[in-house]
Amino acid sequence: MKVVIVGGVAGGATAAARIRRLDEKAQITVFERSGYISYANCGLPYYIGDVITDPEELTLQTPESFWERFRVDMKVRHEVTAIHPEKKTVTVRNLESGVIFEEAYDKLLLSPGARPTQPELPGTGMDRLFTLRTVEDTFRIHDFVEQNKPRSVILAGGGFIGLELAENFREKNMEVTIVQRPRQLMTPFDPEMAAFIHAKMRKKGVHLMLGHSVEGFREENGAVQVLLKGEEALSADMVILAIGVTPDTPLAREAGLKLGLKGSILVNDRMETSVPDIYAVGDAVEVRHFVTGEEALISLAGPANKQGRIAADNICGLDSHFPGSLGSSVIKLFDMTAASTGINERTAKKSGIDCDKIYLSPANHAGYYPGGRVMTMKVLFEKNSFRLLGAQIVGYEGVDKRIDVLATAIHAGMTVPQLKELDLAYAPPYSSAKDPVNMAGFLAENLSKGLLRQFFWDEIDSLPRDGSVTLLDTRTREEYDSGHVEGFLNIPVDELRERMGELEAGKPIYVICQSGLRSYLACRILTQNGFDCSNFSGGYRLYQTVMLDQAAAEQALPCGKDKTN
Repeated sequence: MKVVIVGGVAGGATAAARIRRLDEKAQITVFERSGYISYANCGLPYYIGDVITDPEELTLQTPESFWERFRVDMKVRHEVTAIHPEKKTVTVRNLESGVIFEEAYDKLLLSPGARPTQPELPGTGMDRLFTLRTVEDTFRIHDFVEQNKPRSVILAGGGFIGLELAENFREKNMEVTIVQRPRQLMTPFDPEMAAFIHAKMRKKGVHLMLGHSVEGFREENGAVQVLLKGEEALSADMVILAIGVTPDTPLAREAGLKLGLKGSILVNDRMETSVPDIYAVGDAVEVRHFVTGEEALISLAGPANKQGRIAADNICGLDSHFPGSLGSSVIKLFDMTAASTGINERTAKKSGIDCDKIYLSPANHAGYYPGGRVMTMKVLFEKNSFRLLGAQIVGYEGVDKRIDVLATAIHAGMTVPQLKELDLAYAPPYSSAKDPVNMAGFLAENLSKGLLRQFFWDEIDSLPRDGSVTLLDTRTREEYDSGHVEGFLNIPVDELRERMGELEAGKPIYVICQSGLRSYLACRILTQNGFDCSNFSGGYRLYQTVMLDQAAAEQALPCGKDKTN
């Protein structure tokens, strides 16, 4: 059997190694148009920032090492320019010599990945404007920074690449501005959770220009002018386009393969395309979202690796299936960690799922052990069934392991109340006896049993202030005096039983505290004394973060300067 693979990196290289493990006699050839067949895509921003200093560390395998270990013929700097399904050949151009030839196959695997989205805007071809996809792109950016010592950079886009580059450029003491059309960074997160990310980026000196449309670029006096719709132009020494990726599928389209979202390659759960004996994997393919069952594009290394293995199994006569992707992800933002899995609230509503949510703010480990830090968790679930839909966490140590537990629970089909039953490892430096994931289960159980009613951050300002309801803040006097929501009276929870006479019977009571715990305790006290009580989910800490973020967004000007009256 002769297998030709178009593209290396995560999907193609994984498939090549798996095919060899399953079939020692297969003839395997990989054509990769870049100079690298297996490299650490996710590590590229950290080489630019000198966190990774040896360029060889970016290369996971070389053509020579792949041949020695797997006897796979890795041909770098070779571009497949056409596929001929009717005669089962591909046309290949050697980019070094210019020689063009045809290569036959029995099975063909496409792993072309996705390319940085480049809108048709004036000035996109200038020397000081970059995109980041390959090792070669990384070297170009790194060399430009080392040779020209730019003092400022504008990042068009606030996704994974944009934020990782922002951190690395700030570590090099460059002035960094992120500009993009969406009004929040990191779209896998809901706006209130993204507010914590915005706060961290601003604290670290990254200027955020959110809700602004880039209309083009021009070079002026050795700098790049970023032209904004209806706004004064921004100026920087260099610009990087990081507004997203687009499936790299001209080959598939020209060969007559069926396409899906944004021109992605349609595959079934065996990673087979619409043409016999042609498979496709990675960022170029449309997949099924594990939670919604809907078509999705999920450009992450984990799914690409799994798909490469599954395609290899089926090429070699096994029967493997891709169940869909959760889109689980994690990102380092200076000293902060942000992670998500499943779907967010926006996606749930768009998909017609009747959803509910809980927020909690637990510490990453036991409170009495030094160094504990608070994380903010949002857990999304389906109403009535309590089926776990997704989660978002922003914090510090321990965020990654909690999101992994929640991703596993979603894959297993668990409900949120069942999280309380998980037997998770505990020692004071690592967790609490009631892990944050268990706490999410306890909260959901209280909801399911009618022991808790909630209201949320986007409802608080619309609560009546006409005396028809009671608004109650159960924090300490010191906490209340340092900042509170207008209209809320202060009775600390530890004084509530003695001061209950100050509350008017028959009026609904809306209760807030710093994180949601003391207000929950207050609600339990009040409910058992005949009051109609609702707890503010997420606490004043969440509300304050969202309000400060909204205020900062309103005041933002180019280069992060504030408006003055």
